[in-house]
Amino acid sequence: MEAVVRTAYGEVRGTTRDGVTAFLGIPYAAPPFGANRFQAPQPPEPWDGVRDAVEYGPTAPKPGYPRPFDRLLPDPVVPGDDCLNLNVWTPEPGGSGLPVMVWIHGGAFRNGSGAVDVYNGRNFARDGVVCVSINYRLGVEGFAHLPGAPANRGLLDQIFALEWVRDNIAGFGGDPARVTVFGESAGAMSVSTLLSLDLGLFHRAIGQSGAGSIAQDPADALLVTKEMAARLGVEPTAEGFAKLDPAAILPIQSAVAAEVTALPDPGRWGVTTAAGGMSLTPVLDGELLSRRPEDAVGDGAGRDVDLLTGYTSEEFRLFLMPTGIAAAVNDDLVFAATAGMGVPPAVSAAYRQRHPEAAPGELMATIITDSLFRVPANRLAERHAASGGAGGTWMYEFGWRSPNHGLGACHALELGFVFDNLTAEPEGLAGPNPPQDLADRMHRAWVSFAVDGDPGWDRFDGSTRAVKLFGHPSDEMVHDPRGDDRKLWS
Repeated sequence: MEAVVRTAYGEVRGTTRDGVTAFLGIPYAAPPFGANRFQAPQPPEPWDGVRDAVEYGPTAPKPGYPRPFDRLLPDPVVPGDDCLNLNVWTPEPGGSGLPVMVWIHGGAFRNGSGAVDVYNGRNFARDGVVCVSINYRLGVEGFAHLPGAPANRGLLDQIFALEWVRDNIAGFGGDPARVTVFGESAGAMSVSTLLSLDLGLFHRAIGQSGAGSIAQDPADALLVTKEMAARLGVEPTAEGFAKLDPAAILPIQSAVAAEVTALPDPGRWGVTTAAGGMSLTPVLDGELLSRRPEDAVGDGAGRDVDLLTGYTSEEFRLFLMPTGIAAAVNDDLVFAATAGMGVPPAVSAAYRQRHPEAAPGELMATIITDSLFRVPANRLAERHAASGGAGGTWMYEFGWRSPNHGLGACHALELGFVFDNLTAEPEGLAGPNPPQDLADRMHRAWVSFAVDGDPGWDRFDGSTRAVKLFGHPSDEMVHDPRGDDRKLWS
């Protein structure tokens, strides 16, 4: 069965199955190449007639994941220039007033797309929500700090997509006054950043494993630009990079990213780059972004937006266990690496004292999990809850442990549960029989938050620190989980 909806740029035809209509690959902006390369997003060209929206659109230029992440985190590539597109799943394309959820994918600001199987929004639509997933520019195209080009082009794409939702989602049955933006990892960092801008484009926000501490100083970001430019043989400017095809940039982009992650040396890459362990992130350009998101939220930004934020219990095991890094490190390397990421040596030493039984690799995973994910999530929740605005604050922890590769409750493991797409969850990540009852509960909480602003547990505040722990076979409410470790960062 087919359905047709009119957007501001033309009509689109989707396909209906089992009560859900999917519209895939709808352009929300013009292709970001040619005259539009390294520029702010521009409106797409209108089209005549009805445009088929039955297949995922092109994905942004990106490298493949190295092993073993290519098996753990499938990342399909769809060729084509029209990569600024989005997907809509709706239960009522002719209806009105339905809550809307807009998904921003993760991938360290250099990988990912809305075409990843686990991000299929069909089950949100099944449960009465209009679900949207977006593509945005990645890597150098979207986040390199390039003199002669606007900064934060990938964030500008996300904002442009949210404006498209505001202007067009009513035609798909959605209510533009009931929008929840949600994302994971770099997508959650994007959510926190968008929250800090007070755009008025969404009313609720969910950040999964990515809070508000990530933003590069322009001088630090330029160090990365200059290193890539030197290896590519071009000037470190938008004009210099524009001489190269995007595909020619990707190998050098990947090499520099790997070096930043493997050895986060603040002397070489700058303090703010090393602290995040990523080469390309949003930049404090003084125009779109002037403060780190968590600091802006502490000053009241986003105070009227409902916020749900959280993390997995053992985030960084994803990056250390299946790669074999955990087995190769010793305590000296743990302290060197965490110091490079800005962890005070006294904090790392205190973790060693508090966890004397932990192998060095496990200790490293625990410290970096807290440094990059758990402690920033707590800070963001504290500041949002203390802002005194109309928006409520909730916090969760995902604690179910995968039986595979020593992953435990690792980064990205909750995705199949949130989307209720366990059959699309890579078996290498979640194992052969992930618990469907946990997916039922977690997915229901996300839907409830989008529908009425209450995921179903106590609000977070700085005194009670209520955290919903999603586990198996049951969930529980915990107050300040591992609070003694958290207090080391105060």
